[in-house]
Amino acid sequence: MQYRRFGKTNLKLSVFSLGTMRYFATKENACETISAAIEKGINHLETARGYGQSEEFLGRAIVAGLSVPRSQIHITTKIPPTADTDTMRRYIDESLARLNVDYVDCLGIHGVNTWEHLQWIQNAHGCMRAVWEAVDDGRVQHVGFSTHAPLEVILAVINTGFFEFINLHYYYFFQRNAPAVELAYQQDMGVFIISPGDKGGRLYTPPPTLVDLCHPFSPLELTYRFLLSDSRITTLSLGAANPEELVIPLQVSDRVDVLTDEEINVLNTLKTYGDQVLNITKCSQCYECLPCPENINIPEILRLRNLTVAYDMKEYGEYRYGMLENAGHWFPGMKGNKCTECGDCLPKCPENLDIPSLLQDTHTKLQGKARRRLWG
Repeated sequence: MQYRRFGKTNLKLSVFSLGTMRYFATKENACETISAAIEKGINHLETARGYGQSEEFLGRAIVAGLSVPRSQIHITTKIPPTADTDTMRRYIDESLARLNVDYVDCLGIHGVNTWEHLQWIQNAHGCMRAVWEAVDDGRVQHVGFSTHAPLEVILAVINTGFFEFINLHYYYFFQRNAPAVELAYQQDMGVFIISPGDKGGRLYTPPPTLVDLCHPFSPLELTYRFLLSDSRITTLSLGAANPEELVIPLQVSDRVDVLTDEEINVLNTLKTYGDQVLNITKCSQCYECLPCPENINIPEILRLRNLTVAYDMKEYGEYRYGMLENAGHWFPGMKGNKCTECGDCLPKCPENLDIPSLLQDTHTKLQGKARRRLWG
C-alpha cells in the first residue's frame, strides 16, 4: 500500500480509502471488512450521516477494537450543509456519539451541490460557525467538502478558501471536473475521488466490448491506474461490501507511478475506437447546450449515450439514467423524453448535433426502472 499527503491536512492517507456507503449490512460484516481493510494497509475510513446505519456500525467496530491504535486510523464523516448553526451543532454531536469517538480526523460538508448550499456556507451565522467551533475545541481536526455539483459551483466552493480537502467525481469516463482537480491541487487541498469502480462506470461488471478494448488490463485496473498515476490525487474510495471485494482493487495499491506506454496505448485505443463508432453523433461534453428551458441534463444524458453506443456500457447507462428525476440535487435534471424540441440547444452546439433526436434515442436505449441514491 502506498500513502500520500492529503493536502494541507498533512495526513498521510492510503491511496485507497474504505468507503462505507454499501457494506454495513450487519455489525459483524462491518467489523470483518474494517479489519481486513486495515490489515491490507488502508488507514482511512470514510462514512456519512446520510449512509443509513453506517456511522453506528463503524462506531460499534471501533468499540469492539481496531487492530491498530486509533491514532493510526483516520476517520472521516460527512454531514450535509445546513442553513443554521444549531442544526449543524446537533448533527456533529450525533455523529460523534454514533461513531463512539471524541473527534473525527476529517469532517466533510456532504453534498455542496447548489448555489444555495454555497450561500449557507458563506453565511456568517450558518452551518460553518458550528464547524469552526468543533475545530476550535478539537472535536474536528480538518474540514473539507464533498460535491456532485456543476463544475462552476465546485470551483466557487474551492475558492472560498474554507476547505482543506474535496471529495468529487473524476474518472477516465468523466473528466469534466479536471479543472476542479487542478484548482484544488493549486490550493494544496487533498483530493478524494468518489467511487471510481461504481460511479466511474460500474467497472466491476464490465461489458465484453470494454473488456476486449482494455486488454491486457481489466477496465477496473485501468481506471484505477489512470487515477493513481495522477499525483494530484490523494486517495480513491473503495466501497467494499465484504472482505473479498478488497482483493482485486488492492492489487494495484502499490502502482502509483506514471502510466506505462502500454497503458497509454490502451487508453488511446479506447478513445479512437469510441470516436470511430460514434462518428458524427459524438457529444464532446462542452456543455454549451445549457441551460435547457426544460431543465434536461443534456450533457450527462449524451455522455451516457456515448458510453452505451461506443463501449456497450448499457448497464451503467441505465443505472445512472434511472436516477434522473429521482435523486434531487445529487443528480439533477429531467430525462430525455421531456424534450419539447424547442430548438434552443441547436445553435449552441459546436458539433451541430441533432440534440432532440439524440435525447430521444438515449431515452429509448436507457429507460428502465427509476432509481434513487442508495440512502436517498
